[in-house]
Amino acid sequence: MTDTTERSPIISTGALIEWLVPFAFLVCAGWAVWHTPAYILSFIPPASDSLVEQMSQLHYRKDVTPDMPGLFGGYADILDWLALILLPIIFVIGTRTIRVAPMEFQNWRPIDRTALFVGRITMILIISMTLVMLYEVFLRYAIEAPTLWANELTLWFAGYVFLFSGLYAMQQRCHIRIFLLYDVVPRWLQRCFDVTGAALIVVFAGFLIFGSYKQVFITKFYKWEMFGTAFDPPIPATVQPMILIIVALIATQAVINVISDWNLEPEVHTAADDIDQEELEILKKSVGSD
Repeated sequence: MTDTTERSPIISTGALIEWLVPFAFLVCAGWAVWHTPAYILSFIPPASDSLVEQMSQLHYRKDVTPDMPGLFGGYADILDWLALILLPIIFVIGTRTIRVAPMEFQNWRPIDRTALFVGRITMILIISMTLVMLYEVFLRYAIEAPTLWANELTLWFAGYVFLFSGLYAMQQRCHIRIFLLYDVVPRWLQRCFDVTGAALIVVFAGFLIFGSYKQVFITKFYKWEMFGTAFDPPIPATVQPMILIIVALIATQAVINVISDWNLEPEVHTAADDIDQEELEILKKSVGSD
Protein backbone atom coordinates (compact mmCIF):
# COMPACT_ATOMS: atom_id res chain seq x y z
CA MET A 1 0.00 0.00 0.00
CA THR A 2 1.17 3.49 -0.78
CA ASP A 3 1.79 5.72 2.21
CA THR A 4 -0.56 8.68 1.98
CA THR A 5 0.48 10.41 5.18
CA GLU A 6 2.85 12.86 3.50
CA ARG A 7 0.43 13.89 0.81
CA SER A 8 -2.78 14.07 2.87
CA PRO A 9 -3.79 17.69 3.42
CA ILE A 10 -5.02 19.10 6.68
CA ILE A 11 -8.59 18.04 7.34
CA SER A 12 -11.02 20.84 6.64
CA THR A 13 -12.04 22.74 9.75
CA GLY A 14 -14.26 25.34 8.12
CA ALA A 15 -11.67 28.06 8.74
CA LEU A 16 -12.30 31.48 7.25
CA ILE A 17 -9.42 31.13 4.79
CA GLU A 18 -11.20 28.18 3.17
CA TRP A 19 -13.98 30.59 2.18
CA LEU A 20 -12.01 33.77 1.55
CA VAL A 21 -9.43 32.44 -0.91
CA PRO A 22 -11.87 30.95 -3.46
CA PHE A 23 -14.16 33.95 -2.99
CA ALA A 24 -11.27 36.34 -3.67
CA PHE A 25 -10.33 34.31 -6.73
CA LEU A 26 -13.88 34.53 -8.07
CA VAL A 27 -13.99 38.30 -7.51
CA CYS A 28 -10.76 38.79 -9.45
CA ALA A 29 -11.82 36.32 -12.14
CA GLY A 30 -15.20 37.99 -12.50
CA TRP A 31 -13.61 41.41 -12.86
CA ALA A 32 -11.05 40.14 -15.38
CA VAL A 33 -13.66 38.31 -17.44
CA TRP A 34 -16.01 41.29 -17.54
CA HIS A 35 -13.14 43.51 -18.73
CA THR A 36 -11.57 41.05 -21.15
CA PRO A 37 -12.21 43.40 -24.13
CA ALA A 38 -9.76 45.81 -22.49
CA TYR A 39 -7.11 43.08 -22.37
CA ILE A 40 -7.75 42.07 -25.98
CA LEU A 41 -7.52 45.66 -27.18
CA SER A 42 -4.39 46.29 -25.11
CA PHE A 43 -2.45 43.08 -25.81
CA ILE A 44 -3.71 41.55 -29.09
CA PRO A 45 -5.92 44.10 -30.87
CA PRO A 46 -7.80 42.84 -33.94
CA ALA A 47 -6.35 43.65 -37.34
CA SER A 48 -9.69 44.96 -38.59
CA ASP A 49 -10.38 48.60 -37.75
CA SER A 50 -14.11 47.95 -37.69
CA LEU A 51 -13.66 45.13 -35.19
CA VAL A 52 -11.44 47.34 -33.04
CA GLU A 53 -14.10 50.04 -33.08
CA GLN A 54 -16.82 47.52 -32.27
CA MET A 55 -14.88 46.04 -29.37
CA SER A 56 -13.85 49.43 -28.00
CA GLN A 57 -17.48 50.55 -27.98
CA LEU A 58 -18.38 47.34 -26.19
CA HIS A 59 -15.64 47.97 -23.66
CA TYR A 60 -16.78 51.53 -22.95
CA ARG A 61 -20.37 50.33 -22.57
CA LYS A 62 -19.50 47.53 -20.14
CA ASP A 63 -16.59 49.11 -18.26
CA VAL A 64 -17.33 49.33 -14.54
CA THR A 65 -14.82 52.16 -14.07
CA PRO A 66 -15.08 54.20 -17.30
CA ASP A 67 -13.48 57.29 -15.77
CA MET A 68 -10.21 55.55 -14.92
CA PRO A 69 -7.51 55.95 -17.60
CA GLY A 70 -5.82 52.97 -19.18
CA LEU A 71 -2.26 52.16 -18.20
CA PHE A 72 0.71 51.92 -20.57
CA GLY A 73 -1.27 53.46 -23.41
CA GLY A 74 -3.83 50.65 -23.45
CA TYR A 75 -7.44 50.18 -22.46
CA ALA A 76 -6.89 48.24 -19.22
CA ASP A 77 -6.89 50.49 -16.16
CA ILE A 78 -5.16 49.89 -12.84
CA LEU A 79 -8.00 47.73 -11.46
CA ASP A 80 -7.95 45.56 -14.57
CA TRP A 81 -4.21 45.06 -14.19
CA LEU A 82 -4.58 44.37 -10.47
CA ALA A 83 -7.21 41.69 -11.07
CA LEU A 84 -5.07 40.08 -13.77
CA ILE A 85 -1.98 40.02 -11.55
CA LEU A 86 -3.82 38.75 -8.47
CA LEU A 87 -5.50 35.86 -10.29
CA PRO A 88 -2.49 33.51 -10.50
CA ILE A 89 -1.28 34.59 -7.05
CA ILE A 90 -4.59 33.77 -5.38
CA PHE A 91 -4.83 30.55 -7.35
CA VAL A 92 -1.45 29.40 -6.08
CA ILE A 93 -2.38 30.38 -2.52
CA GLY A 94 -5.63 28.46 -2.88
CA THR A 95 -3.95 25.31 -4.12
CA ARG A 96 -1.26 25.48 -1.45
CA THR A 97 -3.70 25.97 1.43
CA ILE A 98 -6.29 23.45 0.29
CA ARG A 99 -7.90 21.34 2.99
CA VAL A 100 -10.09 18.31 2.37
CA ALA A 101 -13.20 17.33 4.26
CA PRO A 102 -13.47 13.87 5.85
CA MET A 103 -15.99 12.73 3.22
CA GLU A 104 -13.68 13.60 0.34
CA PHE A 105 -11.26 11.27 -1.43
CA GLN A 106 -8.19 10.91 0.78
CA ASN A 107 -5.63 9.17 -1.48
CA TRP A 108 -4.69 12.37 -3.22
CA ARG A 109 -1.42 13.65 -4.67
CA PRO A 110 -0.04 17.20 -4.78
CA ILE A 111 -0.93 17.40 -8.46
CA ASP A 112 -4.60 17.03 -7.45
CA ARG A 113 -4.55 20.41 -5.71
CA THR A 114 -5.80 22.19 -8.83
CA ALA A 115 -8.92 20.03 -9.07
CA LEU A 116 -9.53 20.35 -5.33
CA PHE A 117 -9.33 24.14 -5.47
CA VAL A 118 -11.63 24.17 -8.50
CA GLY A 119 -14.06 22.23 -6.32
CA ARG A 120 -13.92 25.00 -3.72
CA ILE A 121 -14.52 27.61 -6.42
CA THR A 122 -17.54 25.60 -7.53
CA MET A 123 -18.95 25.67 -4.00
CA ILE A 124 -18.67 29.45 -3.84
CA LEU A 125 -20.30 29.69 -7.27
CA ILE A 126 -23.25 27.62 -6.07
CA ILE A 127 -23.69 29.88 -3.05
CA SER A 128 -23.47 32.97 -5.25
CA MET A 129 -25.96 31.53 -7.72
CA THR A 130 -28.39 30.76 -4.91
CA LEU A 131 -28.12 34.27 -3.49
CA VAL A 132 -28.76 35.79 -6.90
CA MET A 133 -31.87 33.66 -7.37
CA LEU A 134 -33.18 34.54 -3.90
CA TYR A 135 -32.58 38.22 -4.60
CA GLU A 136 -34.47 37.98 -7.88
CA VAL A 137 -37.39 36.13 -6.27
CA PHE A 138 -37.64 38.79 -3.57
CA LEU A 139 -37.59 41.66 -6.05
CA ARG A 140 -39.97 39.98 -8.47
CA TYR A 141 -42.66 38.84 -6.03
CA ALA A 142 -42.26 41.11 -3.00
CA ILE A 143 -41.46 44.43 -4.66
CA GLU A 144 -42.62 43.61 -8.21
CA ALA A 145 -39.44 45.07 -9.66
CA PRO A 146 -37.52 42.21 -11.31
CA THR A 147 -33.98 42.69 -12.54
CA LEU A 148 -32.70 42.38 -16.08
CA TRP A 149 -29.57 40.52 -15.08
CA ALA A 150 -30.35 37.91 -12.40
CA ASN A 151 -31.67 35.17 -14.69
CA GLU A 152 -28.78 35.44 -17.16
CA LEU A 153 -26.19 35.74 -14.41
CA THR A 154 -27.59 32.56 -12.84
CA LEU A 155 -27.43 30.85 -16.22
CA TRP A 156 -23.83 32.00 -16.62
CA PHE A 157 -22.87 30.73 -13.16
CA ALA A 158 -24.67 27.43 -13.74
CA GLY A 159 -22.64 26.76 -16.87
CA TYR A 160 -19.41 27.12 -14.92
CA VAL A 161 -20.77 25.02 -12.05
CA PHE A 162 -21.53 22.12 -14.38
CA LEU A 163 -18.10 22.35 -16.01
CA PHE A 164 -16.08 22.71 -12.82
CA SER A 165 -18.06 19.93 -11.15
CA GLY A 166 -16.95 17.55 -13.88
CA LEU A 167 -13.28 18.12 -13.08
CA TYR A 168 -13.90 17.86 -9.34
CA ALA A 169 -15.94 14.67 -9.77
CA MET A 170 -13.15 13.11 -11.82
CA GLN A 171 -10.59 13.83 -9.10
CA GLN A 172 -12.93 12.50 -6.40
CA ARG A 173 -13.66 9.31 -8.39
CA CYS A 174 -17.36 10.00 -7.83
CA HIS A 175 -18.50 9.92 -11.44
CA ILE A 176 -20.89 7.15 -12.48
CA ARG A 177 -19.18 3.78 -12.82
CA ILE A 178 -20.60 0.30 -13.35
CA PHE A 179 -18.66 -2.29 -11.34
CA LEU A 180 -20.50 -5.45 -12.38
CA LEU A 181 -17.59 -6.73 -14.49
CA TYR A 182 -14.81 -4.64 -12.95
CA ASP A 183 -15.07 -6.21 -9.48
CA VAL A 184 -14.86 -9.84 -10.63
CA VAL A 185 -11.70 -9.58 -12.74
CA PRO A 186 -8.11 -9.73 -11.42
CA ARG A 187 -6.20 -6.56 -10.59
CA TRP A 188 -4.10 -6.60 -13.76
CA LEU A 189 -7.24 -6.61 -15.88
CA GLN A 190 -8.73 -3.83 -13.76
CA ARG A 191 -5.65 -1.77 -14.60
CA CYS A 192 -6.25 -2.50 -18.28
CA PHE A 193 -9.81 -1.24 -17.90
CA ASP A 194 -8.54 1.90 -16.15
CA VAL A 195 -5.99 2.60 -18.88
CA THR A 196 -8.56 1.98 -21.61
CA GLY A 197 -11.06 4.32 -19.99
CA ALA A 198 -8.49 7.07 -19.56
CA ALA A 199 -7.27 6.60 -23.14
CA LEU A 200 -10.81 6.97 -24.50
CA ILE A 201 -11.27 10.18 -22.52
CA VAL A 202 -7.97 11.55 -23.85
CA VAL A 203 -8.89 10.66 -27.43
CA PHE A 204 -12.30 12.28 -27.08
CA ALA A 205 -10.75 15.42 -25.60
CA GLY A 206 -8.16 15.58 -28.35
CA PHE A 207 -10.68 15.32 -31.17
CA LEU A 208 -13.03 17.82 -29.51
CA ILE A 209 -10.29 20.41 -29.02
CA PHE A 210 -8.78 19.87 -32.46
CA GLY A 211 -12.13 20.16 -34.19
CA SER A 212 -13.44 23.26 -32.45
CA TYR A 213 -10.60 25.36 -31.06
CA LYS A 214 -10.58 27.78 -34.02
CA GLN A 215 -14.29 28.45 -33.83
CA VAL A 216 -14.24 28.71 -30.05
CA PHE A 217 -11.14 30.80 -29.45
CA ILE A 218 -11.25 32.97 -32.59
CA THR A 219 -14.93 33.34 -33.44
CA LYS A 220 -16.30 33.28 -29.90
CA PHE A 221 -13.53 34.44 -27.57
CA TYR A 222 -11.34 36.73 -29.66
CA LYS A 223 -14.34 38.54 -31.13
CA TRP A 224 -15.95 38.49 -27.67
CA GLU A 225 -19.39 37.26 -28.66
CA MET A 226 -22.13 38.46 -26.33
CA PHE A 227 -25.46 36.89 -25.35
CA GLY A 228 -27.56 39.47 -27.18
CA THR A 229 -29.97 40.41 -24.39
CA ALA A 230 -30.63 43.46 -22.23
CA PHE A 231 -27.97 42.44 -19.71
CA ASP A 232 -25.87 41.01 -22.56
CA PRO A 233 -23.27 38.92 -20.70
CA PRO A 234 -20.43 37.32 -22.68
CA ILE A 235 -21.72 33.78 -22.18
CA PRO A 236 -20.71 32.44 -25.63
CA ALA A 237 -17.29 34.10 -25.39
CA THR A 238 -16.52 32.60 -21.99
CA VAL A 239 -18.39 29.33 -21.55
CA GLN A 240 -17.42 27.73 -24.85
CA PRO A 241 -13.66 28.23 -24.36
CA MET A 242 -14.04 26.97 -20.80
CA ILE A 243 -15.63 23.78 -22.14
CA LEU A 244 -12.45 22.96 -24.06
CA ILE A 245 -10.22 23.93 -21.14
CA ILE A 246 -12.16 21.79 -18.68
CA VAL A 247 -12.32 18.84 -21.08
CA ALA A 248 -8.53 19.02 -21.38
CA LEU A 249 -8.19 19.17 -17.58
CA ILE A 250 -10.58 16.24 -17.13
CA ALA A 251 -8.53 14.17 -19.58
CA THR A 252 -5.37 15.11 -17.70
CA GLN A 253 -7.01 14.24 -14.39
CA ALA A 254 -8.10 10.87 -15.77
CA VAL A 255 -4.47 10.04 -16.55
CA ILE A 256 -3.41 11.27 -13.11
CA ASN A 257 -6.04 9.03 -11.50
CA VAL A 258 -4.71 5.96 -13.33
CA ILE A 259 -1.17 6.69 -12.20
CA SER A 260 -2.21 7.51 -8.63
CA ASP A 261 -4.37 4.39 -8.22
CA TRP A 262 -1.99 1.99 -9.97
CA ASN A 263 -0.59 0.41 -6.80
CA LEU A 264 -3.73 0.61 -4.68
CA GLU A 265 -5.36 -2.58 -3.50
CA PRO A 266 -8.49 -3.57 -5.45
CA GLU A 267 -11.65 -2.07 -4.00
CA VAL A 268 -14.69 -4.30 -3.63
CA HIS A 269 -18.03 -2.58 -4.12
CA THR A 270 -21.18 -3.85 -2.43
CA ALA A 271 -24.74 -2.67 -1.94
CA ALA A 272 -23.68 -1.38 1.47
CA ASP A 273 -21.66 1.37 -0.26
CA ASP A 274 -24.92 3.15 -1.07
CA ILE A 275 -26.00 3.28 2.56
CA ASP A 276 -25.42 6.53 4.39
CA GLN A 277 -24.37 5.41 7.87
CA GLU A 278 -25.09 8.79 9.41
CA GLU A 279 -28.59 8.82 7.96
CA LEU A 280 -29.07 5.23 9.12
CA GLU A 281 -28.17 6.18 12.69
CA ILE A 282 -30.67 9.04 12.59
CA LEU A 283 -33.39 6.66 11.41
CA LYS A 284 -32.56 4.21 14.19
CA LYS A 285 -32.83 6.94 16.80
CA SER A 286 -36.11 8.17 15.36
CA VAL A 287 -37.71 4.71 15.71
CA GLY A 288 -36.10 4.03 19.08
CA SER A 289 -33.80 1.27 17.87
CA ASP A 290 -30.44 0.62 19.53
